[in-house]
Amino acid sequence: MRIISGVFKGKKILEPKDLSTRPLKDMTKESIFNIINHSNKFSINLKKAKVLDLFAGTGSFGLECLSRNVEFVTFVENYIGILPILKKNLHNLKQIKSFEIIEKNILSNFDFESFKNKFDIIFLDPPYKEKDLTNLIDSLLFYKILNFQGIIIIHRHKNQIDNFPKSFQVIEEKKYGISKIIFGSYFK
Repeated sequence: MRIISGVFKGKKILEPKDLSTRPLKDMTKESIFNIINHSNKFSINLKKAKVLDLFAGTGSFGLECLSRNVEFVTFVENYIGILPILKKNLHNLKQIKSFEIIEKNILSNFDFESFKNKFDIIFLDPPYKEKDLTNLIDSLLFYKILNFQGIIIIHRHKNQIDNFPKSFQVIEEKKYGISKIIFGSYFK
């Protein structure tokens, strides 16, 4: 795994030794950024974007965002088996300070009002075993964590069938290997 574009292009991303973390593949990540940059269904200015990377794991998505000069990234991760790798990957970007790590479980008694920012991009990459994201997406929308013109990007297994809240509108869905990427936003 590596950073695919931007100021840290080619930099290696440390990967976990255990199999309980499923890092975002380079091809899938590249496709996500191509859609962000070229979609006519939404408009995100990456250089002004604030990004929330939920279930951050190794930080692959957020690291790519930092390499592309987004304004700020908030990483949320609570798995103690991956946190040292996430921190090391961020430390390896020595001069970058435009991020924070929140070491809490986003699915359990999380205080959504504790976020310092509203976000233009929210990236959800939950474990494949996590079957229901309805409450999480409801909370993100209820607490207005997503800016009005922002997007939520969800990485799921291609066979997962999700029931999203009525307030969430799927804009686009793409499949890559065993993964699917869902782009959505507030129902407008």
